[in-house]
Amino acid sequence: MGWHRELLIGFDLETTGTDPREARIVTGAVIELRAGETLGRREWLADPGVPIPADAVAVHGISSERAAAEGRPADQVADAIAGVLAAYWQTGVPVVAYNASFDLSLLSAELRRYGLPSLSDRLGGADPGPVIDPYTIDRAVDRYRRGKRTLEAVCAEYGVRLDAAHDATADALAAARLACAIADRHP
Repeated sequence: MGWHRELLIGFDLETTGTDPREARIVTGAVIELRAGETLGRREWLADPGVPIPADAVAVHGISSERAAAEGRPADQVADAIAGVLAAYWQTGVPVVAYNASFDLSLLSAELRRYGLPSLSDRLGGADPGPVIDPYTIDRAVDRYRRGKRTLEAVCAEYGVRLDAAHDATADALAAARLACAIADRHP
């Protein structure tokens, strides 16, 4: 049985912007999957403490007003997400994130911003991992394919359903299923 049939954790963040050092978490999701089937999920809505720019609202649909009314404080959300991810890594379970460097860099910046333990601190000094990034893998195994490499485009290429792009839960689920589909096509 291949790694892609074992327990995998899909992870995604929706944010206030595209610079992982400056952007803030708006929503986050962690999805448990085994053999492509969902076993569980955790979702967070944060009040980022800053206005959510209109261009970010156009992408993920979460307004500043909604985040302030319904979201948890951003430091609590960042701490909770980091704690969940670290718990999986401590047991050796891979976290799957599409363009993982963005989401993990942004989470790390949020932890620093709020003076919270880093991912490495939570892992006793070890680097976070294992991390599976379908974006990176797809670029390596199908280097010369033309077209975009967005989550939507790569899901279409591999026949993975993505119901609501730019929804953290839908993107986390699609990323994990995409990793499995890539592994099936390129054993």
